[in-house]
Amino acid sequence: MRFTKMHGCGNDYIYVDCTTQEISNPSGVARYVSDRHFGIGSDGLILIKSSSRADFEMDMYNADGSRGMMCGNGIRCVAKYVYDHGLTDEKEISVDTASGVKFLSLSVVDGKVGTVRVDMGAPELDVRKIPVTYPNDKMIQQPLEVGGKIYHVTCVSMGNPHCIIFLDEDVRELQLDKIGPLFEHHSIFPAGVNTEFVNVIDRGHLRMRVWERGSGETLACGTGACACAVAGIKTDLCDKEPEIELLGGKLDISYENHKNSHVFMSGPAVEVFSGDIDIPDDYAVDDVKIYKG
Repeated sequence: MRFTKMHGCGNDYIYVDCTTQEISNPSGVARYVSDRHFGIGSDGLILIKSSSRADFEMDMYNADGSRGMMCGNGIRCVAKYVYDHGLTDEKEISVDTASGVKFLSLSVVDGKVGTVRVDMGAPELDVRKIPVTYPNDKMIQQPLEVGGKIYHVTCVSMGNPHCIIFLDEDVRELQLDKIGPLFEHHSIFPAGVNTEFVNVIDRGHLRMRVWERGSGETLACGTGACACAVAGIKTDLCDKEPEIELLGGKLDISYENHKNSHVFMSGPAVEVFSGDIDIPDDYAVDDVKIYKG
C-alpha cells in the first residue's frame, strides 16, 4: 500500500490516494498502520477518494478502526495532498465527508499548500442531534458528574460530538489518560464523545487539550478547536475570533454567533513522508464501532 503521512498541528494521519488504489479492509488497515510501535504511527487513516457530489471525498478511520465523521486537521491535509500531488490545480475546492460537503480555501507558497481555511459549517447545539441524552434542548454550562466530580459542560457538534469544559486549573497538568475515557464512554453520550478541557488565557486566546473518541489524547483536534470556540463565544468567555492553542500548534477560529452562522478554521497542513507498507492479508478487526453522531 502506497501512503503519505501528514499532520495538522501534530494531529497525524496516514493518507492513501484511493483514486489510484483500493483498500479492502480500511478498519483493519487503520488499526495496523496507526500502531506507533508495529505500524507507521498515527491518529488514524484517511482515504482520499473521487466523489460524485464534490471535488474529492475524505473517508476517515480512527486509530481503533472505528469510522470517523469529520476531522478538521485531517481535511486540511487532504487539501494539501490533492494540490501538491497534482490531483487538482484549484485553490478553492470541496470535499465530501460523512458530515457533509466542506469548502476549503488553499494558501499556496512556491507551489505548495502551507495553510488552509475551512468552512466547517454551522455548529449544532440541539442535544438530539449531537447526540446527548439530556432533558433540555441544549446543554450549555450544565453540571455533569464524571468520576465522582461535578464538571460544567457545554455540548456542541461540529459534524461529530464534543463536550467542552472550561477549567480554572491548568489543563497542562490534567491526567487526561484517566479523565478522558470517563467522558468518552459516559452513558449520556450514546455515540461517545470528544472532550475538550480549556483554559481561558484572555478573550482572544484559549488553551485546549483534547481526548478524542477512538484515538485517545491527540496533539490537536480541528473540530474540537471549533467547538471550543463556539462554547466560549456562547458563554461570553471569548471574542468571535479566538486563537486556540493546542499541544501541537495553534488554530485560528472565526464564528459570528448569529443564527446559521458558519465556523471557519485556519491552520497549517504538513507532509511528513511517503512510503510503501505491506498489510497482512489476514489482518482483521472484530466488533468495529461505526460512529453515527
